[in-house]
Amino acid sequence: MFTNAGTSSFTTFLSQVAPEMLPGRRPLPPGMAADMAPHATTIVAISAAGGVVMAGDRRATMGNLIAQRDIEKVHPADAYSLVGIAGTAGIGIELMRLFQVELEHYEKIEGAMLSLDGKANRLASMIRGNLGAAMQGLAVIPLFAGFDLAAKDPARAGRIFSFDVTGGPYEETGYDAIGSGSLFAKSALKKRFRAGLSIDDATRLAVEALYDAADDDTATGGPDLTRRIYPVVMTATAEGTHRLTDAQTASIAEAVVAARMENPGG
Repeated sequence: MFTNAGTSSFTTFLSQVAPEMLPGRRPLPPGMAADMAPHATTIVAISAAGGVVMAGDRRATMGNLIAQRDIEKVHPADAYSLVGIAGTAGIGIELMRLFQVELEHYEKIEGAMLSLDGKANRLASMIRGNLGAAMQGLAVIPLFAGFDLAAKDPARAGRIFSFDVTGGPYEETGYDAIGSGSLFAKSALKKRFRAGLSIDDATRLAVEALYDAADDDTATGGPDLTRRIYPVVMTATAEGTHRLTDAQTASIAEAVVAARMENPGG
C-alpha cells in the first residue's frame, strides 16, 4: 500500500491502511461526551480587496473552566488558504492537521493544486466522517477561507466557506464567524463591514469583532494585556498566507482596547 501511488486522497488512503487513525472511526463509549474535552470558541473571517483575513481568540473552555488561555485555532491549510476550528479542540486540531496533509498529498500525487472549491469539498467530506462523534457531543465545525487563484477579479478573490455538522459546505458573502461567540461577532461585523475593505482595515475589524464577542460570551477570550496573549490573525492573498507577528497583533489589539476605554459600548 505504501509503495503504490493509489488515490490522490490521503484520507481515503488512510481509511484503507489504518482506518482506526481517522478521528471519526474511533469507537466511543455510549452517552454524551461534550464535557470531557476542551472546546475552542470564536473564529471570524472577512473578505477584503485582494484577499481574506481570518482571526481567532485564544481561549479553550471545559464546562465553566478555562482549559487553556493561549490555544491557536487558526492555521494555514496550504499556501493560499486558511482554516479555523471551533468545537472539540483535540479533534479539531487533529482534523485540521489531517486536512493539511490531505491537500499536500493531493498536490504531490496529481502535480497540481486543488481549486478552492475542491479544497472546501474535501474538508466537507472529512467533517462528514466525524458525524458519529458529533452526535455524541464531540462536534467540530471549521471555517475555511482562501485566495482563489482562478478568480477573474483579484479584488474579489478572497472567499469564505462555512460548514454544518453534517459536512454541508456553504459559501459566505463578505464575512462569517463560528463558535460560541459568533452571534456577537457577526453582529459587530454586520454594522461595520463594507465591500472593498483593505487588508489592514479588515484586520482591525476582525480584532474588534473578537473583542465584542468576548465582551458578551464567557467562552471567548479577549486580548489579555497582562499576559500579552492576543488573537491569532492570518491573511491569504496572491502572495500566499501570512500570520501577523505578535508585535503587529499586539499593536492592533492595544489600539482597540484603548478606544474602548473611551467608548466601552463600541
